[in-house]
Amino acid sequence: MDTKKFRGSRTCGGGTAKNRRGAGNRGGRGKSGACKHHFVRAMQRGYSYGKHGFKLPLIVSKDVSIVNVGELDELAPYLVEEELAQFKDGTYHLDLRNLGIEKVLGSGRVTKNLTVTSDEFSASARAKIEAAGGKCLEAE
Repeated sequence: MDTKKFRGSRTCGGGTAKNRRGAGNRGGRGKSGACKHHFVRAMQRGYSYGKHGFKLPLIVSKDVSIVNVGELDELAPYLVEEELAQFKDGTYHLDLRNLGIEKVLGSGRVTKNLTVTSDEFSASARAKIEAAGGKCLEAE
């Protein structure tokens, strides 16, 4: 319908002056009616309602600082330079407790002899270090 012909009239075809007053004539304010009469509009705008997923209890989850064996292999000479590790008898001795690292993971390649002391090792990390002639020492 063409609204241009209503311009200049007092209510522009909306009946009495009270009829288009307030938010009721547009179905509410904001996101109201998104689960009912404005459902399609809510879907188009991507609103999501209800609960999704779950939250892991803090008592169960813990943040563990990690490092990959490939990174240790690359960084070993630099750690010796910075006096955070020792190089004795052709082996790099790394104590990761001094660096604040709790677990060693197995991503990457090991080309050097590494003797690593840490709280935990993944199975693949342990296998790669020992295959390259190194040792994995569990910290007490």
